[in-house]
Amino acid sequence: MSASPARRPSVKPRAGRVARKTRETDVALSLRLAPGPAVISTGVPFFDHMLEQLGKHGGMALEVKARGDLEVDAHHTVEDVGISLGEALRQALSDKTGLARYGHAIVPLDEALVEAVVDLSGRPHLTWNADLPSGKKFIGTYDVDLTRDFFQALVNHAALCLHVNVRYGRNLHHIVEAIFKASARALRAATALEGTGLPSTKGVL
Repeated sequence: MSASPARRPSVKPRAGRVARKTRETDVALSLRLAPGPAVISTGVPFFDHMLEQLGKHGGMALEVKARGDLEVDAHHTVEDVGISLGEALRQALSDKTGLARYGHAIVPLDEALVEAVVDLSGRPHLTWNADLPSGKKFIGTYDVDLTRDFFQALVNHAALCLHVNVRYGRNLHHIVEAIFKASARALRAATALEGTGLPSTKGVL
């Protein structure tokens, strides 16, 4: 009598959807952990471009519509999109059976080189080694300081561990874009389905 085949990982759609409305922002976000279009509108053009990179290189279909108090600045909008993305990602990963769990990527963009490492541990943690060039602070209307705030919000609400190491770089645009691309590719590797069990000796993530 032949042995029963190993149970395959769940093939149900891994997706999340969040609607978040405060006195400062109104965010509607949906994602699916499968390649698809990125449809982004936040009112901050460079941030839109970065979210498109996150969707493309993260292997996820991503839709974001956000309105915020941009007359103040972009902080509330960027942070609340990070919160919403983290919550949607956590929904999509509610069943962690078969997950790779860990992901690592090193991404160059011309003279810039960035490393990102992800652990879908269920414990929020961000290590941020990113000494950005002094002087220029804005890319268009985007304050580069918001990059860390975005990823901190994402980490907190997705309950994952992320290490970002900017190895080197000169062009601020290239460095920030490489941060998003490396983080996306590390997430893509970590969320891949590669086994049939839970990737933890504790039996829970």
